[in-house]
Amino acid sequence: MNIKIQSIHFDADSKLIEFVQEKVTKLGRFYDGIIGGEVFLKLDKSSNSENKVAEIRLQIPGNDLFVKKQCKTFEEAVDTSVLALSNQVKKYKEKVKGL
Repeated sequence: MNIKIQSIHFDADSKLIEFVQEKVTKLGRFYDGIIGGEVFLKLDKSSNSENKVAEIRLQIPGNDLFVKKQCKTFEEAVDTSVLALSNQVKKYKEKVKGL
């Protein structure tokens, strides 16, 4: 699975990029038909402490799965995004098997 990671309004360090890569790659365990993924890490301009945004789009045959989460840290945002995407992937896999 090919994963593109983009950080917007800041430069992500290598630890964060490795963390994101590892978490998103684990989604392949749920469904082997995932073509690739795009991860966008953004800093929101709000004064709120929860200003870290993670958007993940998975490309799968015939559809894209998308999730966007905003949290206090990028790690937390990526974790919650991957959890939500794992549920979406499982539902998609069940739907495909049912056809």
